[in-house]
Amino acid sequence: MITITLCMIVKNEEKILDRCLSCLRDLVDEIIIVDTGSVDKTRDIAARYTDKIYGFQWVDDFAAARNFAFSKATKEYIYSADADEVLDEANRERFRLLKDSLMPEIEIVQMYYCNQLKFGSVYNYDREYRPKLFKRIRTFTWIDPIHETVRTQPVVFDSDIEIRHEQEESHAKRDLAAFGRNCSREGCLSGRLMDLYARELFIAGEREDFLRAGEYFEKVCAEEGHSETELKKAFCVAAKAARFRGDIPGFFKYAMKAVACGSCAEICLELAYHYADAADDNEAAIWFYNAAFETESILDIRSGGEKALLGLAECYRRSGLEAEAGEYERMAAEKSCGIAVS
Repeated sequence: MITITLCMIVKNEEKILDRCLSCLRDLVDEIIIVDTGSVDKTRDIAARYTDKIYGFQWVDDFAAARNFAFSKATKEYIYSADADEVLDEANRERFRLLKDSLMPEIEIVQMYYCNQLKFGSVYNYDREYRPKLFKRIRTFTWIDPIHETVRTQPVVFDSDIEIRHEQEESHAKRDLAAFGRNCSREGCLSGRLMDLYARELFIAGEREDFLRAGEYFEKVCAEEGHSETELKKAFCVAAKAARFRGDIPGFFKYAMKAVACGSCAEICLELAYHYADAADDNEAAIWFYNAAFETESILDIRSGGEKALLGLAECYRRSGLEAEAGEYERMAAEKSCGIAVS
């Protein structure tokens, strides 16, 4: 049987921390809590489960805090959890079985992360694999009988454990502000972070968030070295920011660049909103239809789902076609509930 350290970074989690720790305490052998500045009863609650509670000066960097937590672990494996995660009894039993039987060569265990769409996270799937359990001390192994080399990729095991994500509230405002500060401080984002920033904007961003992000993404649009997919996402953000600030030439400049890259539901939806705002329901309906049925979403799965379908419904209703409007509303409701529409 392997031994496991639970590592968590927390701040003001008094409402949910006990729920998380109570379902994990008997599954792990050590609990490390790193507090980044709580002013509520978070530390008192954590103290019921462990005496290994550390303060960490927040530096606007989740990775730095999590690395600090990992540095305190002493067991063979590290389980990384957030306070808003829950394991039900069936998955607690799966966790026990995994702990009893995990082969020592496994370095990372992935688990299903569920219920992500409830609060509009940057991830467009309600259930997806995420790395959650990590071997603390990684060993290097030589492989291949001829021209031998060291295996650098970790050995990953995809488990059947499902972690339910039960947020109390959306973190979008916090995350969007952090993205903005990082852009100002660093001047650029990695491809992965740029993708997540664009996703968060389209899924949960408001007008002010796009206006703040517009300058950065316009700079990306003009830079060399980005992939076509990265540029398409940047064009989408820049186009929406331009539409929000009333810059119609700028809007069409970036919208057409996105279309030239192969179009997507997001830019079709933006074109539909532009024509709807101009009271051109015929043109708006064409682009709403393209968003719903002719293109794929690249940032927000709802752009090609209920948002586009509800836009179509409004166009048909304003045209006096109530039956068609009702049908598109039905389809939007089914999409929203995750029911496949035939």
